[in-house]
Amino acid sequence: MGFSGYYVVGRSGQPLTEQGALAGVRGNLTLYQQRADGWQIWQHPSEPDIGDMGALARSMGAPVLFGFVMDSDCVVVEAAAPDSGSWYACLAREAMAGYLGTSGMVLDDLFLTAEDAVRRAAEWAEEAGTTMAAEALKGVLCAKRPEPFAEELFFRFLDGLGIPGLSE
Repeated sequence: MGFSGYYVVGRSGQPLTEQGALAGVRGNLTLYQQRADGWQIWQHPSEPDIGDMGALARSMGAPVLFGFVMDSDCVVVEAAAPDSGSWYACLAREAMAGYLGTSGMVLDDLFLTAEDAVRRAAEWAEEAGTTMAAEALKGVLCAKRPEPFAEELFFRFLDGLGIPGLSE
């Protein structure tokens, strides 16, 4: 059994948990990683109950990300920015299709295609002031299965968006 839970990613001079939009989960979020340039990754080990990422982006005045990892098999990504809005993508598409199979839904019912996600990611990155690596990001979005864990795809996704590495 792999990791199931979610990550909240944003840039702020204060802990993300101080944001009013995260009040409902504040006590359950733990700082997972502090990255350069004020980027923070917070972790919560359960089903998502985070609320509205658009509201978080608007209250912070900055782009944010949410990644829900499903048993280390796949990741639901929600990105939100104050001006360019919210969008959804998934990582490890084949594994995600397996989760959706019993519901009768298909990937395109819920998530952007890799090409459309790259286009929206470019808007998100511009608003975040990062330099996106489009080809690297598209490779992550086109991955059918995690190698070896979906969490690794999520962190490669962050790298592709131009979110800097760990703080020194």
